[in-house]
Amino acid sequence: MKPTDTQHPDYFHRVVDCQWACPAHTDVPLYIRMIAQGRFADAYMVNRESNVFPGILGRVCDRPCEPACRRARVDEKPVAICRLKRVAADYRSDIRDRLPKAPATTNGKRVALIGAGCASLTVANDLLPLGFEVTIFERFDRPGGLMRTNIPSFRLPEKVLDEEIGYILDMGAELKAGCEITSMAALLEQGFDAIFVGTGAPRGKELELPGRHDSPRIHIGIDWLESVSFGHTTKIGPRVLIIGVGNTAMDCCRTSLRLGATDVKVMARKPREFFKASAWELDDAEEENVEIVVNHSPVAFVVEDGVLTGMLFDRMEYTVEDGRIVDSRVVEQVTIPCDDVVLAIGQENAFPWIERDLGIEFDEWDMPVVDRTTFMCTRPGIFFGGDAAWGPENIIWAVAHGHEAALSIHRHCLGGDVGDRPPRGVNLQSAKMGLHEWSFSNDFDGSERQLVPHVDLKKRFKKLNIEVELGYSLEEFQVEVERCLNCDLQTVFDAPKCIECDACIDVCPTNCLTITENAEEPALRAKLTVPAENLDQPLFVSEALPQTARVMVKDEDQCVHCGLCAERCPTAAWDMQKSLIKIPHADDLAVDESPIKVAARS
Repeated sequence: MKPTDTQHPDYFHRVVDCQWACPAHTDVPLYIRMIAQGRFADAYMVNRESNVFPGILGRVCDRPCEPACRRARVDEKPVAICRLKRVAADYRSDIRDRLPKAPATTNGKRVALIGAGCASLTVANDLLPLGFEVTIFERFDRPGGLMRTNIPSFRLPEKVLDEEIGYILDMGAELKAGCEITSMAALLEQGFDAIFVGTGAPRGKELELPGRHDSPRIHIGIDWLESVSFGHTTKIGPRVLIIGVGNTAMDCCRTSLRLGATDVKVMARKPREFFKASAWELDDAEEENVEIVVNHSPVAFVVEDGVLTGMLFDRMEYTVEDGRIVDSRVVEQVTIPCDDVVLAIGQENAFPWIERDLGIEFDEWDMPVVDRTTFMCTRPGIFFGGDAAWGPENIIWAVAHGHEAALSIHRHCLGGDVGDRPPRGVNLQSAKMGLHEWSFSNDFDGSERQLVPHVDLKKRFKKLNIEVELGYSLEEFQVEVERCLNCDLQTVFDAPKCIECDACIDVCPTNCLTITENAEEPALRAKLTVPAENLDQPLFVSEALPQTARVMVKDEDQCVHCGLCAERCPTAAWDMQKSLIKIPHADDLAVDESPIKVAARS
């Protein structure tokens, strides 16, 4: 194998599995260490630089970082990354004086954002400090998009939502609430320099079965949650069936309990291993005595004299091989009684307001054709992001889209090539403080993952807005932060200093180091001290060592970043160095330290 190019930013980025997996690339280990040091405001600002909504995402993020967490390879349960994000938000001091501010004078460029959801708000967050004039059009009377209308207040309190949205609007965005855009052509006539479409996926999927339109007690999930959010729906029948097992279905079943339902069943067509809902969402629902019924495929709504009385299902059996369903069969038909049915089988995009003669190309699924790098559609100056770009995702993906779209809008408005993206970067800084001392806690802590306290079951249903998760106490988060393995503290190797004494290999607790003759990757992986079987993790391969021309090989999958190799090495060939990954945002496009650039960094 060729020597590993550690100058390439993606090498050390990939080693920090949580940050690599996060769509917004939040520096997770850094903010966790800050929490451990009691630097809550600093931890909040590290979060906000990338994910924009730490308090919101600390409650409702879909947590793509946690399945990637290296701690799960040690004791099966990842660090509670998401809930530690909430710790930073809950325990911080006032950070308003540290937020970006808009300059006194604008750059004269006007940008329209359609929809006041997480993607549009991220675009505003990035462009306002650079002097852009931003107008947000929102069809509801309050901003927030699906964060407000589809996430129940018992999961995301209105106070948290208002506060973090307010940080962005207070920069000077013009919010036109209650103003629905019904014509893209008419909006184009207003002369904006760029338009961003962040309208989400606002249409719930239908289930066209016999009886579907014979009763008003059959609801579309996202529309029903929206009606609950705005106070239009305040009750539901005692027996409720939820059709679908995604995260929206979990919100629907738990909301039903708070509106008076006593018997709530979630009906799933397939076995549990094929559910789309996050595992913790399922756990929360079942804790509240929601029954999840598997292998039931809906056949018809049972409506008698205009009254919904139940649903007819095919009870299924499946043959599963290698994680895939290879055969299915109907065992019997069963009728399950109910008073209401909520359909939560997915969401779709809807663009009836975009005329088809504007140069915006649509594909066979009636979705706009959007470049996955620039987020611009086929008409220059119009950008899409969040669920509006490629269908339903989650908040953290929408934030990532917003950052990339803002970068493109900046390029477009100031006459640059939207495809010209600033390169990523990486900085390394030694964590050494003495002969055997580091600026981080490198002792392995064997504590189990801390459970997040919840409101007592008897109390949580009294009102719709009682937040169920209480967040970590001081004692609990102090234990949880020590479970982090500091994967951003990289083991950096200087081959010319190595004397091949094997001290590092002897002391390594996971046997991730090997000095050996070089070979092609498959052969090299096989002959390491512990064979490197996870092909998703790279090997570090040094240049030829000075004494024998062998190479030092490190399996990044096994390393726990304990620093013992660097402590034991007699020649300082190993060092522990903090990696800072630079993900470019719109403010990185400014060429000089103009007043606008300075304001953006302040």
